[in-house]
Amino acid sequence: MKKNSYKKYDAPGKWYGTRKSRRILRLIAEIAIALALAFLFAQSFCAQVTIQESSMDPTIATGESVLVDRLARILPLPGIRRGDLIVYRGTGMTDTSLHVKRVIGLPGEKIEIRNGQIRINDTVYNDVRELPEMVSGGIAEGGINLAKDEYFVLGDNRNNSEDSRHSEIGNIRKDRILGKAWLVILPFSKIRFL
Repeated sequence: MKKNSYKKYDAPGKWYGTRKSRRILRLIAEIAIALALAFLFAQSFCAQVTIQESSMDPTIATGESVLVDRLARILPLPGIRRGDLIVYRGTGMTDTSLHVKRVIGLPGEKIEIRNGQIRINDTVYNDVRELPEMVSGGIAEGGINLAKDEYFVLGDNRNNSEDSRHSEIGNIRKDRILGKAWLVILPFSKIRFL
C-alpha cells in the first residue's frame, strides 16, 4: 500500500494552516480593515464638492472637485485662518448650493476695500498670490466690522466673484461653513494640494 505523500500542511482542507497562508490572510484582513476605517473617516469628516462657478479661477477651475475637511470648522486649532479656502452654504433658506472662497477677514476684524486695496484693522493686507486688482470694493468700501462668528471672504477671480463685497452674500457666519477645501481630487490629471 502506498503511503500518503501529503505533508501535514499540504493536506486537502488544511491550506490555512501554513505560516505563509496565515500571513497572507492577516495582510488581507489588515488591508480590509484599513480601507473600511479610511472610508468611515472620509464619510464622517470629509466631503467632495464640485466647483460650479468661475470665482476661484485660476486657483480652482470650474468642474474641478475638491476634498473638504469638515473638522477644520469644529476644531479650535488650527481652525480657519486667513488665506484658507472655505466651503460654505448659500444664504437663503432654500439655497443649498455650496460656494468656495478665500478667507480674508477673521471674526472681530474691520475690513475695508478702497482703491483696490484691502485693509484689515486699518493695515494694508498684501496677498502673497498674484491676483488681479479689484475694481470695486462693494459694501466693504465704507468698512465692515465682523462679529465674533463671521468671516469676510473673496474669490480669487476678484472682478468676477460674488463674495462678501456683495450685500446678497455679506459676511459668512461660522454655522454656514462646511469646512476647508484642501485638495483638488478630480480630474486625476490635476490632483494637487490647495
